[in-house]
Amino acid sequence: MNNQDFVKEVADINTDFAGWYTDVVLKTDLVDYGPVKGTMVIKPYGYAIWEQLQSYADKRFKEVGVQNAYFPMFIPESYLKREAEHVEGFAPEVAVVTYAGGQELSEKLIVRPTSETIICEMYAKWIKSYRDLPVRMNQWCNVVRWEKTTRPFLRTSEFLWQEGHTVYATPEDAQDDVERMLNIYIDVAQKLLAIPVLNGRKTEREKFAGAVATYGIEAIMRDGKCLQAGTSHNLGQNFAKASNIRFLNKDGVLEYGYSTSWGISTRLIGALVMVHGDERGLKLPPNVAPIQVVIIPVASHKEGVIEKCQEVADALIKAGVRVKLDDSKNTPGWKFNEYEMKGVPVRLEIGPRDIENGVATFVRRDTREKAQLSLDTIATEIPSILEQVQQNMFDMAKQNLDNAIVETDDYNTMVNEINNKKVALSYHCGDKDCEEEIKNKTTIKTRVIHSYDDTHKCIYCGKQSKYRVYFGKQY
Repeated sequence: MNNQDFVKEVADINTDFAGWYTDVVLKTDLVDYGPVKGTMVIKPYGYAIWEQLQSYADKRFKEVGVQNAYFPMFIPESYLKREAEHVEGFAPEVAVVTYAGGQELSEKLIVRPTSETIICEMYAKWIKSYRDLPVRMNQWCNVVRWEKTTRPFLRTSEFLWQEGHTVYATPEDAQDDVERMLNIYIDVAQKLLAIPVLNGRKTEREKFAGAVATYGIEAIMRDGKCLQAGTSHNLGQNFAKASNIRFLNKDGVLEYGYSTSWGISTRLIGALVMVHGDERGLKLPPNVAPIQVVIIPVASHKEGVIEKCQEVADALIKAGVRVKLDDSKNTPGWKFNEYEMKGVPVRLEIGPRDIENGVATFVRRDTREKAQLSLDTIATEIPSILEQVQQNMFDMAKQNLDNAIVETDDYNTMVNEINNKKVALSYHCGDKDCEEEIKNKTTIKTRVIHSYDDTHKCIYCGKQSKYRVYFGKQY
């Protein structure tokens, strides 16, 4: 298969971005469709990316005192109804179990769309005194939200995520937690995935159902659409009151706790594809790539080639590099195309002539730069090259993000620019109805608040502004 034929298997990224995305996630073995509409099977290569992400985030959570636990996926319907705004927000998406064990259930069970209600029920049993606080737990699990329109990773009826849930004695401590976890999510996106993000508070209309305030990170895809990549919620005392989470304070007075929740999911893998990918397929940042370096033997039937490739692989593994030596019977050209499409950051080619000259040919996936490295120093040079690839991928994505943002005070200009694959930074009054009208007319929604400002006029209704906010279309 030649290069041109290989690329033809993937839709044109410039004219059919949605088709390109679907082709890439399927053809690179990240995912396949599940037998139930809207579900996905995450294949080993895709799950290996999730494991890298999970490992990084889990380490950061534990560094700030969060403990892992697990809570049931079946939630009594009555729990969900305790917090009115919460149940209203999730009602259209919930899956309900009414029949089990050969009979109708006396109470319907909700298949976990999120776990605030059941976790708060348990916290109410465990928390009695200020000495029991803070409580900070996280669970890695699946959730079910019955979506009408689905796309692998970005929006599916079942997906994997983590959800953290905390209770504090004071509102200040709860707000500190919200901001701390948001900053960890920013690091997950930027340091691990090389995805620059916008971050800030959500508007009242866009906040999590039942929250006092929601903060989020937003990534901008290659087609100018936004993807909510992580959220951190200040729940105030809303869920504590609904579940009766009370504690005796230092003065012996009963009061309600202040809670937070926060989460990221497998949709980050979708963001990874859409932010970095190109006409050749995936481009994976080294920090999250399951395979950081692939070694391709050239003329592997020649004496000493496989042995030298294995020697290089062992040296790189010892240096902490994730390596794959592909000694399969496929041709080197097929392998070059295969691993380019899979987004492996660095490819090493080693053949008889290379061994004779004491070098290996390396190719960077991010720039397609091709050069030679000494076999004697390759184990010390590759880690540095991987760092360069990681930084370059972030820089390229940051430039794309910066180029996508347009500042405007004119409504028609805002709509036109967003329809032309941009994100607009504009003033808004903060009124939910005004925001709803914009969404209904254009499918444009607010993403996160940039800054508070009451010295200008709302871009849509002309009333006094409350803040500057990012507007865009979303996945």
